[in-house]
Amino acid sequence: MLVGRADELRSLGAALERAGAGAPQALLVGGEAGVGKTRLVEEFAGRAERAGAVVAVGGCLELGAEGLPFAPFATALRALHRQLGDELARSARGGEAELARLLPELAGAGGAEGPGDRHDVEAKARLFEHAARLLEKLAAERTVVLVLEDLHWSDRSTRELLGYLIRSLQGARVVLLGTYRSDDIHRRHPLRPFLAELERLRTVERLELARFSRQEVIGQLTAIRGTGPLPHLVDTIFQRSDGNPFFVEELTALLDCGGSPDALSESLRDLLLVRVETLPEATQRVLRTAAEAGSTVEFGLLLAVSGQGEEELIEALRPAVDAGILLPAAGGPGADSYRFRHALLREATGDDLLPGERSRLHRRYAEALAADPSLVRTEEHAARLASHWYAARDPARALPAALKAADEAGMRHAFAEQLALLRRAVELWDEVPEEQLRELPAARYAESYPLCRCADQPHLHFVDLLAEAAVAARLDDAHEQARTLTRRALELLDDEAEPERAAWFWLERQWQVVNSGGADGWAELGKAQELVADRPPSPVKADVLATAALWKMLHSPDPASIPLAESAVEQARLVGAGEVELHARITLATLRTHAADVDRGIAELYELRDAADRSGAPTVIGRAHNNLASVLEMTGRSREAIEAARGGLAAARKQGLRDSIAFIGCNMVDAMISVGEWDAAEGDLARLRSYGAQARTRAFAGLAAAWLALYRGDVDRAGELLAEARADAGASQAEPQGSYRMVQIEARILMERGQYGQARAVLAEGLVKLPELGHESYLWQLLVSAAAAEGDARGLPGTADGRDELLDQLERAAGQLDTPTPIWAAWQRYFVAELGRARGRSEVALWEAAASALEPLERPHELGWVRYRWAEALLAGGAAGPVRERAARLLGQAHAAAESLGAAPLRDGVEQLAARARIPLTAPGDAAAPGPEDPVEALGLTAREADVLRLVTAGRSNRQIAEELFISPKTASVHVSNLMAKLGVSNRGEAAALAHRMRLFESA
Repeated sequence: MLVGRADELRSLGAALERAGAGAPQALLVGGEAGVGKTRLVEEFAGRAERAGAVVAVGGCLELGAEGLPFAPFATALRALHRQLGDELARSARGGEAELARLLPELAGAGGAEGPGDRHDVEAKARLFEHAARLLEKLAAERTVVLVLEDLHWSDRSTRELLGYLIRSLQGARVVLLGTYRSDDIHRRHPLRPFLAELERLRTVERLELARFSRQEVIGQLTAIRGTGPLPHLVDTIFQRSDGNPFFVEELTALLDCGGSPDALSESLRDLLLVRVETLPEATQRVLRTAAEAGSTVEFGLLLAVSGQGEEELIEALRPAVDAGILLPAAGGPGADSYRFRHALLREATGDDLLPGERSRLHRRYAEALAADPSLVRTEEHAARLASHWYAARDPARALPAALKAADEAGMRHAFAEQLALLRRAVELWDEVPEEQLRELPAARYAESYPLCRCADQPHLHFVDLLAEAAVAARLDDAHEQARTLTRRALELLDDEAEPERAAWFWLERQWQVVNSGGADGWAELGKAQELVADRPPSPVKADVLATAALWKMLHSPDPASIPLAESAVEQARLVGAGEVELHARITLATLRTHAADVDRGIAELYELRDAADRSGAPTVIGRAHNNLASVLEMTGRSREAIEAARGGLAAARKQGLRDSIAFIGCNMVDAMISVGEWDAAEGDLARLRSYGAQARTRAFAGLAAAWLALYRGDVDRAGELLAEARADAGASQAEPQGSYRMVQIEARILMERGQYGQARAVLAEGLVKLPELGHESYLWQLLVSAAAAEGDARGLPGTADGRDELLDQLERAAGQLDTPTPIWAAWQRYFVAELGRARGRSEVALWEAAASALEPLERPHELGWVRYRWAEALLAGGAAGPVRERAARLLGQAHAAAESLGAAPLRDGVEQLAARARIPLTAPGDAAAPGPEDPVEALGLTAREADVLRLVTAGRSNRQIAEELFISPKTASVHVSNLMAKLGVSNRGEAAALAHRMRLFESA
């Protein structure tokens, strides 16, 4: 019978109902030790099962960051496997190799080796994605409740996977429920920032269990004893327990054994040990031994460590089980396991050991596990053995055990735990005799790290250990630790004696700098290139050259980038570095499209996409699909880009490549925006921005969203999105594909807000470095946008200064750009027409040429603007007859496009021009519709207010307005105030800008 907790149970029950309706739920239950978290969860789990849900429970182990990653998930998935059997195996199909890292039973004959290797930067994200998809499939037919207990002991990989599931599960009938001890969460506890991060998510509900009130303690005592307690007993127990339910139970049990609560020490430890000390001495010895095993101890392991016979051990355990101090915990390999009823009991029992006694016990545990690994689960053996040897203070055995546990953690993509174990190995290294260090096997490197070319038998060297730890730190995003390890290695290495090793560490340093957002990494990469420049072919030399070619492509592409990429391909082929070769070939093919060899480059990218799929190398697969979609969009083949991106998304999802999904999706969204599928693009963007694990990925998704907001006329939202993208981009703002977009968006926002001087400064600075090979598409769009904004501003008071200089700079920039593709040629014609308008010469022939270039390319938004400006140019000469009919047809086409897209600025401009020209708007083929009403009347202005606004727009003061309209200055001031209120503006400048933008006083 559960006492109290009615509110908490209602919250949990409501979450279960919401999950059953397809809305994933995440709840965190916190409270001090003994407050009843486990009891509450047990009650909820029982109710959930009776409601038809499948419940799986897993608990964290105190080994935590010392190397037992994903422990609660492994236990919970094993419970699901027992309940669902073949259904779980079917749901895991296609991801067995990755999911076997959580649940080894899913591994086939090939074991848990998944695609790629343990140093695969995408590996962890891939594992997490497969875990999320598995839960979604299992929850298709019923609600799945996943309970993770004791998160205060959780390893970092467990926390990361839990956070990933909370963010990524969509439309799944899943409840994620975690518990933790709030009194253990001190300021530096690793769970503290994780909880703070989750609290910012609206999808996470946090429940804090308070101690029992006096009335609730009465209810608990009644439930325990079966009868109402005496008042003085209630007072004593409530006072001594302070409402903690576990202490209430302990005090009640003490009374039932004949003890007196009044005689108890104030010490919590003494309280917990009172019942233990009433047990036989043999039982107490077994309990002290069991306390050092961890959260759970297997019977066979305890038998080996205790030195007792089986019957003798059972007899010693029985009193502890009968007293409720130990509880059976099924699930050990081949035999039952035991756990303490409460962690507080285990801690107090273990604290009763003397220091020397504790280290001897850990040695016996380590010796037992070394002699018979089958005593524990296979996936736990290495980590537990390493933990016990370390606690036994035996460096000679602890070091190889830590290395083996680290290797297994790396194979499970638990990079935080791998790093912790490798750092322990670094700590132990100097305490191990030299002859034993020479017996350590050489590391199993999958990256290009060059092992020592020693004359004797290859073995692990200290620098090799630092290299392994540096990679683990990089994969774990532990930037400061990675820098420390790399710096230490470079201090130990002689560049002349070991240039390849030194180059490898400088290459690693480059990735650390880039991933932390501190700089672009070129200085570090340059040092690596110097070290291998005169060296013979090697994997590390190929890796350095391929990375340098990629860097050049992203940051400062020029014709010299192509020979660098060709050299990387050749070096990789010579040494058989297949994956490096594919990366270099992708860079080379992309650069060829940038260098105007478009057809050849695209054909090669299609071939490389297929080769990447055949290779099974995840990072190569993601990059090949992403670059193909990107190049197709930049060269104007947008429909083709959408199809290529869809194929890429399928491949990336199959591999679980979270960031590749985001990048490929961003390229698809760009293409969808180009062809006018804005609503679909907006929906995809919302999903993609949550997919990006890297800040750089989120930045590019944010820029696409900002552009779409501008196209729709939401300037404020565009500004917010741009600010978020800048914050996410970090050092990657220097990449042309990001920097040109940021300049374009920022300048357009500033001009929309009337801040022309600032906008021109932004544009001038952004156009200093030209041209950028392969980024012509971004540059043409930037030039068109800037010229169009200047055309819109022409005639506004105070905007003339600096216009001619900027327009000249735009024209010079355009003269440096090539137009080898139809889309770039169309952008060039569009720019020339906008440049003429900005200079006061909007020419019909130029707009007609721009429209002719855009019409075959499926660019409805740009074509709509060109047709609108073309009609404006036609009407500017007071056209009549056939010319006026042509303008009407163009306006109808532009208006239809604007309505279809939801492009508010284009729609408003067309409607205002049509109103001034008294032209009815009709879509092609439609019957004539009534023309739009006069825009001045639509704003609610009187005739006199319209006259005043016309003069305000011309820059007149109140006194000048009064003189021209033959009214007093005070009356003029009243009219200005009234019209500003109607226009919703705060000053005369904003009123003038609005009137100019709406073309209220231009004669058609």
